[in-house]
This record gives sequence, structure tokens and C-alpha cells, in this order.
Amino acid sequence: MYIWQQPDWALEGAKGKKKAMPPPAFSWQSDALQARLDKVRLLQGRLLGQSDLVMPDADHEAQLDALVQSALKTSEIEGETLNVGSVRSSVVRKLGLEKAGFVAGLKDAPGTPLTEALVSLLIEATQLEEGGESLTIEILCQWQAALFAEPPIIKVRIGELRGEDPMQVVSGRIDKPTVHFEAPPRNFLTQELDRFVEWFNSPPEDLDPLLRAGIAHLWLITLHPFDDGNGRVCRAVTDRALAQAEQSSIRFYSLSAAIMARRNEYYDQLESAQKGTLDITLWLSWFLTVLEDALNQGLARFQRVVDKTRFWRQHSQSVLSERQIKVLNRLLNGQDETFKQGINASKYMSLAKVSKATATRELTDLLQKHCLIKLPGGGRSTRYAINARNDVRRENW
Repeated sequence: MYIWQQPDWALEGAKGKKKAMPPPAFSWQSDALQARLDKVRLLQGRLLGQSDLVMPDADHEAQLDALVQSALKTSEIEGETLNVGSVRSSVVRKLGLEKAGFVAGLKDAPGTPLTEALVSLLIEATQLEEGGESLTIEILCQWQAALFAEPPIIKVRIGELRGEDPMQVVSGRIDKPTVHFEAPPRNFLTQELDRFVEWFNSPPEDLDPLLRAGIAHLWLITLHPFDDGNGRVCRAVTDRALAQAEQSSIRFYSLSAAIMARRNEYYDQLESAQKGTLDITLWLSWFLTVLEDALNQGLARFQRVVDKTRFWRQHSQSVLSERQIKVLNRLLNGQDETFKQGINASKYMSLAKVSKATATRELTDLLQKHCLIKLPGGGRSTRYAINARNDVRRENW
């Protein structure tokens, strides 16, 4: 029995009624969630407080990086890999940061129709303009359509709800599939969405806004309203709920990035919750755990931005080529797994598009200018890392 088949969901009672039904009778054990809620709120306060302590450029850098990660990871969760440079270009343009120096020396790939539409969706989802538009089925359809700005390989209904065929989440062989979940039938879907958006726009006054975000996530993914794009639309709705909880349209953390780090757990938790009862304590506890991860990542992002600002202030008089600046910024961003163990000549060649001799010469120059330090090892395995020291003394160099 799926969660929507439970008596307290009241799906049958909604059939044929013109007036939206009350929400499903979700329940949870408040005592079991309180400690985690308190910790998340503390992290929220620290993150927002951090934004008040840094320079505006650092603020923009943290927001830019969080939005890039959200766009990349919400797609990666669904198995779709986007070009990092194209996403960054779209984010810079959509946030109006072209004149703030965020692309100088980087030469990112231009945005594509897909990255432009996806970034627009993510920004729109968290906008909290006074008297702003309430969530509607039409908006959900518009957001789903934005995910297919480039034609999909398979036939998908774009900008409209799914058809009459059963909506199942399956895996395994085509001739012997494993059904992980089946969504409510199509003839209930419109009314189910009606009561979802009514609840989302007018939640109970005593409902904790963070729990509301977790409930919205589970509820909407359970309805699975589209042929494709359900997860990404659901995460956009969850981001809106979190923005409303924080009363801030500016995002300094990425829930999608934290979910991607626990992708297998994410699907396991959803499947378990959708095959369980309307007591969703375990799901909400897991959701708060991931939110805690996301906030900690946001705090680490601010620290990277502060370190990056300090680094460039320290090397403001260093004469560097555009290629060298590009490489240093990639290392300073600290997000690329490719450079987790530092950079060597071959990776410099690939990133800067230069010969081995030029790569070796420019790395040596960066070492002499104290921008890099040499990591243990030598020969072909020689690797370099950002010099994170607060001075440029030559000890042990």
C-alpha cells in the first residue's frame, strides 16, 4: 500500500468534489525532531550573519556559487550533466553580475537555452517580492517546460500534466522491472494538485516552516504530476518553501548539492516514506539532516570566498597572465574534484590550453610568486596547491 492509498490521505473522498479537500493527515513526533530543528535554525542564523560580515563582492560570489551548484546538482541527481561554464555564464547574466568582474579572465562557455531556462527557473522559484504570485498548477507546468528548453530525446509532455498511463518509478530489466513506486491515478491528479497548492499557499499557522518544506517535497514527489522533470520541479518548490521560511530570496546554500551527495539515500528515503504510513517522522528527520549538510556547505562556501578575497588582495601587485588567473581561480573555488589533489603540468595544459613547456614555465612562475606551493613528491608526479598562508615568506621553499 502506497502512502496515497492510506485512509487518512482521503484520495477517494476527493473524487468528484469541486471544493479542494483538506491536506492528507500527515503526522510526526515533534520531540524526535526538535533537536535537529534547533541545530538547523542555529546554522541558518550563522549563515545569514556571515553574509552581513563580508564585502558585497564576497556576498555575490557566495550567491553565484550556490546557484551554480543548485543548477548542476539538481540535474545531476536525475542523471543529466550540464556544462559548468555554461551554467556559470547563465547565472552571471541572470544575476546581473557581468559588470562586477565575475567572468574576467575566465572565458566561460556561453549559456545555452537549457542553462538559461533552468537558472531562470531556480531564481524565479525563490523570489519573494511583496504580493508575489502564489504557486499554481500553471506555474508548476511552466517550470517543468523550462527543463525542456532543448528538445528531449524521448517523447515527453512539456508544460502539461502527465497522461492516462500509470506513472511508475521502475528499475531493472525491461522484461522484469522492479516497481519502486506508483503515483496516484491521472483522474485524481488535478484535484490532488489543487489541494497541494492551496495548502502550500495557505499553510497552517502553527506549522514549522522548515517542516513545511520537507512535507511539500514528499507530497509533490508522491503526486508525480509530469511525464518527466518531477524531481527538479519538486526541488524548486522546496527551495521556494525554504526561501519563505528564511524570508530571503538570496540563496547561500544548495539543497540539491547536499541531496546529490546522498543520492542513493535520497531515493531510498523517498521509497520508504511512500510505502509507509502518514507518520512521516523518519522522512522529516532525514530531510533536516540534509538541510543541515547544505547549510554547513554554505558556511564552507563563505569561508572559501573570504580566503579567495584575501588571496587576491595579497597578490594584487603580482603580474599574472589571464591563463594563470584562470587556473588560480579554479583552484581557489575548491569545488572541482579534478583538482582535489592539486594541479600538475598535464592538468594545467588541459585547462589553460598550452604546451607542456609553457605549463611547466607558468607553474614555476606561480611558485616563485608564492601563489602556489609544491606538494610532496617530485618528477612527473609533481603537484602544486594554492598557497593558503597569510604571508609570502620563503621558509622551506
